[in-house]
Amino acid sequence: MWPLLFWMQKHLVWSIPLAMIAGFIAGQIAEPSPLRMAILPLTFLMVYPMMVTMNLRQLLQPGGGKLLWVTQLLNFILIPALGYGAGLLFFPDEPFARLALLLTSLLPTSGMTISWTGFAKGNVPAAVRMTVVGLIAGSLLAPLYLKGLLGAVIEIPVSQVFMQIALIVFLPLVLGYITQRTLISKHGVTAFHKEIKPKFPPFSTLGVLGVVFVSMALKSQDILNNPESLLAYLVPLLLIYIVNFVISTFVGKVLFPRGDAIALVYGTVMRNLSIALAIAMGVFGEEGANAALLIALAYIVQVQAAAWYVRLTDRLFGAP
Repeated sequence: MWPLLFWMQKHLVWSIPLAMIAGFIAGQIAEPSPLRMAILPLTFLMVYPMMVTMNLRQLLQPGGGKLLWVTQLLNFILIPALGYGAGLLFFPDEPFARLALLLTSLLPTSGMTISWTGFAKGNVPAAVRMTVVGLIAGSLLAPLYLKGLLGAVIEIPVSQVFMQIALIVFLPLVLGYITQRTLISKHGVTAFHKEIKPKFPPFSTLGVLGVVFVSMALKSQDILNNPESLLAYLVPLLLIYIVNFVISTFVGKVLFPRGDAIALVYGTVMRNLSIALAIAMGVFGEEGANAALLIALAYIVQVQAAAWYVRLTDRLFGAP
């Protein structure tokens, strides 16, 4: 089991498309609606392991204030405007497609922010701090942004969105921290970081693949009947990620040294698609499945783009 889990985590460029294909096939051979019940536990499986490995004490470390503030300004002003504008441009008559683009733009950073920053030899402690701040701020602000920007075209149950976020973000955050401190107290800091901590992220990946599988299964018949919808969703996603990479790279090169600039790029371009999926599916029900398909496709774009960007890092920022 462990080799398979580690393979899926290491090769997301393959495992996510495979999960989507498997979900599509499953939706053709069986009634997928009962799979909706799996969304909440799969989301918890996705988020909880990440919380166990997260170092919340990084928030108390001095320095890095300018980098953190610039990152959050991009995350909560520029990128939501980009997602909202793309929704109006490409989907003026499809409110739940606009919801999907806005959800992805409102929920910055994930565990992959830290991983990709490390792959590119960027400032990993800064990436950890960005992930924690982005996760908490995005969770608190997302319901308000959704209500303000889409409340006129979609009924946004703000209290229900907050409740969903409490279940899939703050509860795992508390339980993950308790788990982390318990394991450190029992096994020691060194054993935790070297032997125990690496075993958690593959389970998070398993949760991601499970949610992608379910979202594809639920939309399988619609995709079969209207395959061009996939291309219609991919075009704005590609545009958003390209513009995001270009702006973040420019800001990073102008304002920060190499390591900080790389952390800024991955701290703004990588979106927390797992939580976006959970909100779309858990709060908006049947109609949210339309949003979930677009968010699932964003996984493919995001992982492929992040992998290619690592290869370009030295050309853009110089050797480490």
